[in-house]
Amino acid sequence: MARLARQGALIFTATLFAISGCAEKEPTAAEAGETLKRHITELMKRSQALNVEVTDPGGRDVPCGEDRAKRTYAAVGQDAEPHSDANGLNGLLVGALSSVASYQITEDPGNAPIKLASEMHRTKLIFESTEDGQLKVRGETECLPSS
Repeated sequence: MARLARQGALIFTATLFAISGCAEKEPTAAEAGETLKRHITELMKRSQALNVEVTDPGGRDVPCGEDRAKRTYAAVGQDAEPHSDANGLNGLLVGALSSVASYQITEDPGNAPIKLASEMHRTKLIFESTEDGQLKVRGETECLPSS
């Protein structure tokens, strides 16, 4: 009987250890912000955007309450075809994103904008390209611990 109790205690302790050891630490807003910046920068490269300009450099915490904050980042670039359709450009971005990181479409009304999110990276993207061939991407992190 004592042997069964010890085995039960060992299994319980091992289970608690495994649960606590496997739990991932929540990233800070700054950490997720760097990931967001890297994803958008790489996305613009993969979509072969020309004349890329950062329209929101981020780099600062935007408070969202209870010692939590989010970070933002945005960029715009020009497609090689200046009169490209906005929906086609957003589709190009969705396709290019698959080689950058795993995001799921959360909202696609059939026209701009398209919203995507990555649970793993705690980031969100919005594709809002325009009819004049501009590839527009902006993003933000979830509300995370302040950095």
